[in-house]
Amino acid sequence: MATHEMTLPAYEVYAIKYAERASSSHSTFVFKDPHDAPMDMDYFVWTISGGGRTYVVDLGFDRRYERGARNLLRTPAEGLELLGVNPASVEEVIVTHMHYDHAGSMPDFPNAKFHLQDTEMSFATGRYLKHKAFRFGNFVEYTVDFVRAVYDDRVIFTDGVGEIAPGITVHRVGGHTHGMQIVRVNTRGGWLVLASDAIHMYANMERQNPYPAVFNVHEMLEGSRTALKLADGNADMIIPGHDPIKMQRYSAPTAKLDGIAVRLD
Repeated sequence: MATHEMTLPAYEVYAIKYAERASSSHSTFVFKDPHDAPMDMDYFVWTISGGGRTYVVDLGFDRRYERGARNLLRTPAEGLELLGVNPASVEEVIVTHMHYDHAGSMPDFPNAKFHLQDTEMSFATGRYLKHKAFRFGNFVEYTVDFVRAVYDDRVIFTDGVGEIAPGITVHRVGGHTHGMQIVRVNTRGGWLVLASDAIHMYANMERQNPYPAVFNVHEMLEGSRTALKLADGNADMIIPGHDPIKMQRYSAPTAKLDGIAVRLD
């Protein structure tokens, strides 16, 4: 590790599960596996804590978007409170992209500013969304929340790579959406990458076969390589966005939070 990196804060990183749904391998890969099998999805928000501050990564979805096969177990705000984080006290939220399951529940964070890629806001409000094929993941009410937040000067835009705080950076990779960004965090175990939907499942990365909800397949494949590079080549330090396996790979901070939250660093 370089000398300047040794002085960076080492953050604690948690994943909080707030919803789940049944799915299959046929729905998980661009290049289909003819042998379909169950491959369920979990829904998460994340926290990064250190230096007396807690940053939240993604907003999840709230009860305005209860539909289909998605089982909302708790709102993201309720999950944060179980971890001891008061959403009203959160000052900064990193939004990886503007799909419904990552960009909802903004009203639960009345004092926060939101870090977003400039290209993602353009993508979610511009010409691409004329096409139904690109609207699959967006919920207009959540998009309107962001437009209002822009008018209230509560959105901090990044163009490419940006530093949120020492030891926390965001990196646009595109792929899943035009402005998809991943988060690099310095931890006690080294550089951790919260890949969000740049990599939905560990299997998407391991098989080099991306998730089919995609804007640009090439960028999505390159995004996996970028995540690996940012994790200093250690695939174990990459956290996919929806894989239930991480609830088994990592431990809950307390017995009371078993099945709800795990510590990732």
